[in-house]
Amino acid sequence: MKIAGCFLIFLFFLSCTQAQLGVRYDPSMQTQKNLQYFKPKGNLFVGDCMPFFRDGTFYFYWLLDSAHHRGLNGLGGHQWVLSTTRDLLSWKQYPIVLGIDEGWEKSICTGSVVFYKGRYYAFYATRLLENGKVNEQLSYAISTDGIHFDKQKPNPFYTSAPGYSKRNFRDPKVFIGQDGLFHLFVSSQQENPVMASADGTLVHLTSSDLEHWAVLDPVLTGQASVPECPDYFRWKGWYYLVYSDRSNTYYVKSKGPYGPWEAPRYQALSEEFANVVKTGAFSKDRRIAAAWIPSREDSLDDHDEIFGGNAVFRELGQEPDGTLSARFPEEMIPPTGPRLQASVFNDYLSRSLDTAGVEIAAFNGVGAAHVENMPLNYRITMDMEPAGPNEEYGLLLRSSPKGQGGYRMNVEASAMRVSLGNTAILGVEGLTKPVKIDLIVTGDIMDVCIGGKRTLVNRGYEQKGNCLWFYAKHGKVRFTHIVIRPLLEPAD
Repeated sequence: MKIAGCFLIFLFFLSCTQAQLGVRYDPSMQTQKNLQYFKPKGNLFVGDCMPFFRDGTFYFYWLLDSAHHRGLNGLGGHQWVLSTTRDLLSWKQYPIVLGIDEGWEKSICTGSVVFYKGRYYAFYATRLLENGKVNEQLSYAISTDGIHFDKQKPNPFYTSAPGYSKRNFRDPKVFIGQDGLFHLFVSSQQENPVMASADGTLVHLTSSDLEHWAVLDPVLTGQASVPECPDYFRWKGWYYLVYSDRSNTYYVKSKGPYGPWEAPRYQALSEEFANVVKTGAFSKDRRIAAAWIPSREDSLDDHDEIFGGNAVFRELGQEPDGTLSARFPEEMIPPTGPRLQASVFNDYLSRSLDTAGVEIAAFNGVGAAHVENMPLNYRITMDMEPAGPNEEYGLLLRSSPKGQGGYRMNVEASAMRVSLGNTAILGVEGLTKPVKIDLIVTGDIMDVCIGGKRTLVNRGYEQKGNCLWFYAKHGKVRFTHIVIRPLLEPAD
């Protein structure tokens, strides 16, 4: 009996030790409402996102981060968590679906999911230490419901491809090709690139049995960094290859499945503070993108971004030449209260308009107007209408009655540039004409949709002023149809 009792105690402590290899996560504590700007409760964060869609359900797989990538001695300690929805309005939260179960698993890294012959296959990279060196190797797990996954043996099943880096060999994107084979695009580096400064590549692997893998010609080469977290999909006659360069996301497009690739007119997925964008289909031939808004070191506005933060979602559009656009998913816009009856103070070279707006005519400098007593969290929609050329125009958020502090949403029409605080997007078309603006300020997040085609998000911790400013420089601009509503449920 004593031996049996000791054995049971040993099993108990063993199970506790295994359970604590990865950070704990309680899905019952998480919201089941809107996941736009979602962050899990406590000192936990959203990392890389892996959306997937099947039979009317949108599966939002995401990396659970507990220490801004500092877990398990800086190797991440990440695990996969799942949230699902059928309408983008209400969500179900699940426990960890792919966790750290072995001592050698230092992080369950980014990957992707495919459904094939009645089963869900989740491919991912495992980060580990081997002889004192960090390596990344490929693993996969199988599920019958997309929720409960069983890791497969051997684990890992693939360590590295000849001629490519072992340190950087991660983020497998899986799909079933027209040939019926499993295809993987894997983020890595060439050992002997044409140019040493352009060794980033996507390795292309195929298999019919998940045991024997062929290495094909890379699908993408010549990148300045490892092209991380690739995505790949066909939509409305176009193929898209998406990848991240130092967390900023880019894509190329083609009429053929593997190229030749061509650049789009503008990069709608490239937002400095919407990191590692990946996409999933949705009902009625829609496509939803998901990413994460990074935190800032020490929660200071001018400090660098760090891993992990809040989720952010976009709905993609497609132009006739295949170029993608991005906008807020209508269902995921935060709920608001009644419209505010705001009074505009015409400070300099400005006048009120009948269309709930203000006109600023400042040909020799800067003109401005402002609104006081703004709520801390709000949504504002309006039309910005430049009348002829100008140097810049825009808004100043969370500022003071004297225009001190705050965050600028600045438009430079001639440069096709829009900035929000200390980040910006380029190639923004249509800024010399009237353009609709939809702006959300919630918690420390600022998010704007420009003309229904471009989006820009940033994070600002320090400015808390209650004034909103309108301004224009060296030109005339009208701000019309201004509607301001307080948010009912600010982001954490």
